Amino acid sequence: MVKPVLPASLSDIAAFASAWAALRECASPWRSAERLRESFGGVDWPRLLLLAEEHGVSGHLAACLQEDQAPAAPAEIKEELTERQRALNFLTLQLTAELLRLLEIFAAEGISALVIKGPVLAARAYDDPAKRSYGDLDLLVRQGEIRRATEALTASGYEAAVSLAAIDAGKTPGQYLFTKADSKLLVELHNDATLRYFPRPLPIKDVFARQARVRVDAHEVPAASAEDELVMACVHGAKHFWERLSLIADVAGLLARQRNLDWHRAAESARAVEAERLLHSGLRLANEVLRAELPEAIAGPVHEDAAAAKMVARVLRWLPAAGYAPPGLIERALFRLRMRGGVLSAPAYLLRLSLSPTEEDWQARGDVSASPWLDALRRPLRLARKYGRSGRN
Repeated sequence: MVKPVLPASLSDIAAFASAWAALRECASPWRSAERLRESFGGVDWPRLLLLAEEHGVSGHLAACLQEDQAPAAPAEIKEELTERQRALNFLTLQLTAELLRLLEIFAAEGISALVIKGPVLAARAYDDPAKRSYGDLDLLVRQGEIRRATEALTASGYEAAVSLAAIDAGKTPGQYLFTKADSKLLVELHNDATLRYFPRPLPIKDVFARQARVRVDAHEVPAASAEDELVMACVHGAKHFWERLSLIADVAGLLARQRNLDWHRAAESARAVEAERLLHSGLRLANEVLRAELPEAIAGPVHEDAAAAKMVARVLRWLPAAGYAPPGLIERALFRLRMRGGVLSAPAYLLRLSLSPTEEDWQARGDVSASPWLDALRRPLRLARKYGRSGRN
């Protein structure tokens, strides 16, 4: 077992410079044997292993070290990575089997669902789905079918974090979360009401109309189109301040493997939710951090977007620390403003995020019938307590 490096030391970004460079090379679909040897020269292996775990790219590191011209890693490092990959592979198989079971249940109940993130993104973005770690299943379900979906999931053994009473009361969570007491399985249902970090509501009817079939473990599952998936990945990355390399690796992986992306459709998908800046910043990060090759159809708009360039510059300040040197409360607010842009629209967006309560706000007292105004006022106070503290959040 590799002796861990204290997580607090991750806030010292300079101390992780060599490990960061090595991980960037491993996570890039455009890596070269020569750059790999250079980036691994003199690397601190325990630090590298810790940083890979925190960035969610242990699978990339493991695959990288298995290549013919890969740097020679210490035996204990290889053993640790092998154990992690074995556990990840087992969890992936378990989640895939459960996904297929749930899709059958929903189909029997006449509930339409699209698989987003998780196994679909792994299949689309990587030649080896085990490279991408995920611990839950995400499904897109229309708001009008949430109650029936909740009933179906609870009947199949899941416990709902959002009760039927809360749903009937019109409460809107950040996601409809379901857990199983006897396992580590997590299921999240999303829709245009819960995906609140989109500048404008997701046109869910259009997303369902553009759906595609993606092959996952010899089965085809319903999913959002590759173009919609790309936009969602960029909005999701911005939601999490692009704090981890895995978020950028997903975008780079889609660029590398989805060669037939319709860039006009991708631009239209982003424009429909006014997320062009978020799409451009995600693509620019993939380009600058992982050397992603941007197609000519999108390269011009990406590099001409000055606002996206400023967002990327801010992200690069905290990215190497993998969330251990997070932006403070004020910088978080400024980043949210940059996500939206516009003299009037940016403050309105920030205000909406700050005053739109989630289950953490309206479940604080366990009273789902509480006033929505009290829920809205409770939210900024909770966020100030949560993110006003120093250290990792």
